[in-house]
Amino acid sequence: MWVYEHSIETDAAREAIWRLWADVDNWGAWNAEIEKIEFRGPFADGAEILMTPPGEEPVALRVTEATEGETFTDEARFDGLVLRTVHRLVPLDRGRTRVLYRMEITGEGADQAGPQIGPGITADWPETMAALVTLAARS
Repeated sequence: MWVYEHSIETDAAREAIWRLWADVDNWGAWNAEIEKIEFRGPFADGAEILMTPPGEEPVALRVTEATEGETFTDEARFDGLVLRTVHRLVPLDRGRTRVLYRMEITGEGADQAGPQIGPGITADWPETMAALVTLAARS
């Protein structure tokens, strides 16, 4: 298994961050690594997302868990690997929130593939999360 976590603390309201997460069609407003996105759902367990990074093939994601206002998890599966990304809002003191992203790569060959593909997938997380909380703070 390969694991990576990144978090950021913010004064932005958790509800505002959740609204941005749940508005999948507009993820490109705060995530520069999205060229095109298609969403089938409501934003709940079982929803399907087809996300196309710039210059790459589309990636099929499925929401495997969604607890409104708290957390959602999406998974991509290919070549025997499961790429699971957990997105969590952690309440802190004085109305602050920690926004946490955690990627877990599991499955056959994850110990070798994870270090090869994981850093490329997660490299933009600091910028993406900063853009997310900045936009949430404005709303």
